[in-house]
Formats: sequence, C-alpha cells, structure tokens
Amino acid sequence: MLSTKALQKNKKIYLEYNNFRKQIFSELAPKDSEAILYLLPCLLSINNPSFPGFVKNLKQNFKVFNIEANKEIMKRQQAFKKMFDYKSEGSLLKFSSRVLWIQGIYTIGSVGTISQTSRSDCDLWICIDKQEFSDESLEQLQQKINLIKGWMDANLKIPVNFFISDVEDIRSCNFGNVDYESSGSAQRNVLKEEFYRTSIMIGGKIPFWWMCFDENEPVEYEKAVTEYSRGSTGEYDFIDLGNLEAVDREEYFGAALWQFNKSLTHPLKSIIKMLLLKMLLESPKEELPCHRFRSEVLGHERDADFSDPSMFTMRAILDYYRDIDNEAYEFIKRCFYLRYDVKLLSKKLTLKETLAADLFKQYKLEREDIYHLNNFAAWDFHEQTGFGDRIFSLLLQIYKDITAIQQGTAGEIAPQDLTIIGRKLSACLVKKNNKIAILHKPIDNLNLPPLSIRFQSGIWQVSTTQETSAVIVSNADIIHCIAYLVWNDIYHPGQIRMVPNTTPVTLQEIINLAKKIREVFGVYDIARIEFENFLSEEKYLKLLVVISFEGSHYSKDINDFCLIYRNNWGELFVTRLNSSDKLKTFLSERRSRMDHMEVNYYIQRSSMNYEKMIERTKSIITEIL
Repeated sequence: MLSTKALQKNKKIYLEYNNFRKQIFSELAPKDSEAILYLLPCLLSINNPSFPGFVKNLKQNFKVFNIEANKEIMKRQQAFKKMFDYKSEGSLLKFSSRVLWIQGIYTIGSVGTISQTSRSDCDLWICIDKQEFSDESLEQLQQKINLIKGWMDANLKIPVNFFISDVEDIRSCNFGNVDYESSGSAQRNVLKEEFYRTSIMIGGKIPFWWMCFDENEPVEYEKAVTEYSRGSTGEYDFIDLGNLEAVDREEYFGAALWQFNKSLTHPLKSIIKMLLLKMLLESPKEELPCHRFRSEVLGHERDADFSDPSMFTMRAILDYYRDIDNEAYEFIKRCFYLRYDVKLLSKKLTLKETLAADLFKQYKLEREDIYHLNNFAAWDFHEQTGFGDRIFSLLLQIYKDITAIQQGTAGEIAPQDLTIIGRKLSACLVKKNNKIAILHKPIDNLNLPPLSIRFQSGIWQVSTTQETSAVIVSNADIIHCIAYLVWNDIYHPGQIRMVPNTTPVTLQEIINLAKKIREVFGVYDIARIEFENFLSEEKYLKLLVVISFEGSHYSKDINDFCLIYRNNWGELFVTRLNSSDKLKTFLSERRSRMDHMEVNYYIQRSSMNYEKMIERTKSIITEIL
C-alpha cells in the first residue's frame, strides 16, 4: 500500500529531480531549452495570430494541464509577448471553461543528461486522451503542432520531433510499427522502459509510476492507482501511463535488432544501447533499469547530487562488463567518453564535466587518454576510421552474441520489419560483386586529409598525401576508386592530387567525373532510404554510363563502358565492360529490374567525337531497355 506520506515525499523528490534535469538541459542548450521547456507549453495553450501555432477556425482551444500554476512560464509571459511583438495587456493564458486537455508533455532520450551533445535531437511526447478528441480536433492539434515545429525548425539548433501519444496506447505499450522511430513492432515495453528512465516532464501531469515507490515495502501499482483514482489522496496532478514489471527477452532481442539497424548510421550513439540490451538479454531476471533508477532517485541522500539517466546507464554497463577482456573494457570506456562528448581537464568546464568527473574517477581513464580523446576531432583520418572499424567490430560481436542467445526467435517483430532489417543490414554489410564497400565512420565529420592518386603496376591507389603507404582504396579501375571516394563522402576536389603517370587519365577529368557521380547518386546514407524500398524486390533506380574514360580524346572507339548504378536498397555498383556486345548482354539479363530507371551519360568533354559516341551508346541502351 502506498501511504499518503510516501506519495507526498516521492512527489517532492521527483519534482526536485525533474528540475535538476531541466537545469542540465538549460546549461547545455540555453536558447533552445528556453523555447522547449517554457515557450512550447504556452504555444500549445494559446491560439493567437501573433504566435506560432495559430490555427484559423479552431473548434476548441487546447490547454496543457495546470499550465497557469507553472511559475516559470507565468513569469516569462512578458518576454514571450516581446519576442512576437504582441502589444496587448493581461495574461496570455486565459481560458474558457471548454478546453481540450493536453495531459502532459515529456521528453524521451538524451536531452537533459550528460549524453546530450550538439548532435542530439529532442523527441517530445504530447500526451492526450484521444477519446476526448473528435477527428477534427485531433487534426487541428496536429496542424498546430506542425506549425510550432516549423517555427522551431527555423529558429532552434536542436531538431525537435513531436509524437502525439494517446494515454491508453502508452498504457498498453502500443507504439505503432516501423515508422514510429524505426522501432515500433520491435520495441514495446523496451520503449516504455526508456521513457520512464529518461523522460523529463516539461508540463502537465506527473507519471504516477514515479510515485509507486516505498523503500520499506513493495508497492502494488494497480492497487495504488485505484486508490488514487478514488480521490482519497487529495492529489489530482498525476497521470496513469501504466505499470511496467518486466520485459520479455524476445522484445529485448527485437530492440537489439533495430538498434543494430540504427548503428549503421550512428555507431557511436548505438554502441551504448547495444551494450545495454545485451546486458538485459543475458540477465532477464534482474530488476528493470528504470526501477533501479527510480529507487536511486527517490531514495537518494538529501545532500547528494542527483544521478542522471546517462550516468546511471554508464555505471550499470561498466559494472556488468567489468570482467571482460581488459582491452575491450578500456575501449568501451573510451566509447562512453566520446559519446557523451565530455572534455575533462580542459580550461572551460560545464555542468556536464562536473557531473562526469566522479564517474571517470570511479571508472578511471588515464590523463594521457583523456587529453587524446579531447582532441578526437584532430585525429588523422586513418586513426578516426580505425576507431570506427573497431566500434563496428564490437557491434558485430554484440550482434552475434545476441542472436546466439535468441537463436531462431522473431519475438514481437512484425514480419515486414524483419524483412526491412535483413535487407538493410545486407545492403550495408554483405559483399557483392562490383559493389562499392562502405567506410565505417565513428562520427559524421571526419578529419579528411589531402588525397593522392597514383597508378602503380596496373593498380590505381588512393592514399593520404602525407602517408602514401596508408591506402584508402585501390582497384584496377580508376572509376571504382572515384566512386568509392564520392559514395563514402570523403572526396573534396580541392584536396586531391595526382602523381604523374603514363595513362591518359587527367586530374581534371577525375574531378569532372566525381562531380557527375555526386550529382547523379549523392553520397551513401542508408538512413534516407524509404523503408518501403526494402519491402520491394531489388530494382535499379539510376544508371550512369561512362564512355571511354581512359581513352584518348581523339578516339572513336566505344568498346569501353563503365556502368555505375544504384538500387532501391541504397547499394552502389561499378561494372566495366569492354565491348558493346557485353553491354547488351549485361542490360538484357537485368532488364526486368531496370523498368523506369533514370539513365545518365558521361564522356570526356575534350572528346573530338563527343556527340557521336553519346548517341551510339544511347541507341544501344534504348534498344535493350
């Protein structure tokens, strides 16, 4: 039984903890946090043409629960009026008796933790009871949110994502399918566990789950929430989003699959979650992390600082993996340090460094390591990509361990989600004939060096100018090398050199072709491939035909074709053919997969027979396709 005294105590501590999280957010992103923590609830609760989110002919006004009791918002009203040049006197927050309630606004994820970085986004759950909303009102709420998001996208650095979430759906862990944060059918209770462990209450009601704790005796959630719903506690500002006692291993497996999917584009971010999910899969009878974290927050000593979810997660993971191979353990610590973007021992220390300092004393990093990691952005290209390769090797090992634990189990994942995951992993990992390999990057912005291209013993090599033995890519075909650099987004025309050689290939032609490849195909980004593409059979979407690239500009010969083509799964291929007959055969064999394919052509501009060679090649391709 949850006593009134325990409930009051828990509420007081929770609100202090919630303010602690807001404080972290405010220090890490002063301007953006102000808009998200205080302006957003206000914009959702007013409908005025001077402010973002105005919906013409709004049927019924929306109101964030208890917003008028939020002192921080109320004292900022004058500043908000000035921001949008609103001259009228009086409170912005005036309501009729008939409003549609927004029960709560909550963050989920890294915002307001030491793992928040300049690359973090802010996911927001706008919680409502959909039974109270007509279809028209729901549509107008979505319209209002879209307008507010448009303003935030234009004015804030941090990307903000809104999810209208029905209270009953959250209770039953119904979070949609693969188009909900790319994880719906794979994560149900897993997503709810993360929500309870990481959320900040921006406005509205306190999740009642946070109140169900007593250090002296167990609390039964259903009994406590029934008692609260009778009104016997005298409190009315809690929301029942459902209990969470356990997560099935199948769900952890599904979540791990989806996290591995995300790791293909964000390996440093995903490695932490993969380690956590592996830990949970290997110890399913352990108390849930969110329960342990709630106990830590609500039972903490009055004179001690609160722990944030990222600090808690780091301690849990490093304690669990303490007995593994020491080299791997040290590497995991470095991953945490870089992922959290901490800069210990630097001249300017933020709240993040203050909070992280004790962690990295407990899980010690040597001073030389800290200085080296602080300088990560200046590491040379090969050291950075070497770190990325090591992250990916660790991710693959975790993936293998997880699939071995859960061999043959699909769990709660929808069949179409499994198809998407399988094909997406294949597109990134599986080697295929003529396919351009993917460079594994630990971060988006690598320290790209000047590059040198040389031709040696029949092989083209691209290496860093400073260290010619450090080969980035090599192939008998120069076009393969150019496509590799462009596709992996490590090509910059101002940073490329060419060692003199006896071939007709010139640096200017390499630059011209690289520009054309980027224009046609862009750069590799598996995250931008629509999920529906992975549910379709393989089709080729774009083709670039390069004619006689290495030939003399006097040549009339068109028996040298290089085909660069991309499929609907985001894979790029380069195939060299040395006769028009082979070109015809190649296209004929793949004709069924080339319907509606966009075809582009490239030939040296200096070619004396430019138009004639283009037209003859077009004629061959048109005849087949």
